[in-house]
Amino acid sequence: MAFIFLDESGDLGFNPIKKNSEYFVITILATSNKKPIEKIAKKVHASLRKKVKKLGGGVLHAYKEKGSTKRRVLTQLNDKDCSIMTIYLNKSKVYTRLQEEKHVLYNYVTNILLDRIMCKKLIPKTENVTLVASKRETNKFLNENFKDYLKGQVSNKFKIKIEVEIKTPSEEKALQVVDFASWAIFRKYEKADNTYYDLIKKIIVEESPLFP
Repeated sequence: MAFIFLDESGDLGFNPIKKNSEYFVITILATSNKKPIEKIAKKVHASLRKKVKKLGGGVLHAYKEKGSTKRRVLTQLNDKDCSIMTIYLNKSKVYTRLQEEKHVLYNYVTNILLDRIMCKKLIPKTENVTLVASKRETNKFLNENFKDYLKGQVSNKFKIKIEVEIKTPSEEKALQVVDFASWAIFRKYEKADNTYYDLIKKIIVEESPLFP
């Protein structure tokens, strides 16, 4: 069994008045064994003070945690048998039509990432694949559309069996770890800060702009 975990950083807002982010990053982590990834979240969370645990609601969030916690998560992740791939968008270059159809843009970018993962053979074609995406939509129709679209695209092109699930970080702890990786990459572009990015640089196999 192979696992792919998906999360994003930044926002898909295009209104400068609302101070939306300049970049939007979608990150995928691929691994054949999710337990070591989940264990990072469990161990780090267990080591936090009770007050901090309570404020976090039982979930690690990269943007809320102290620098020391971020470094612990990312340093441990860098030693695991996994691969990270990301696509980043400079939103000023996104076509107007796609700005108005955010769910279409999100599905499109995710499909490109999956396509590249398969082409680079980061996931063996002989294995069943489970993709777990961090829940971002409350609309049931959009969630089903997302799952059906990706399953159809991957199954038709690569002839593999893939299951697509949408879960919250509390339901799937590996998503908490991917959140830290995505945040570190996002910070590299949004804030020109490589401090955290450098901690996982070894396991990043590709990072590409969607609209150069």
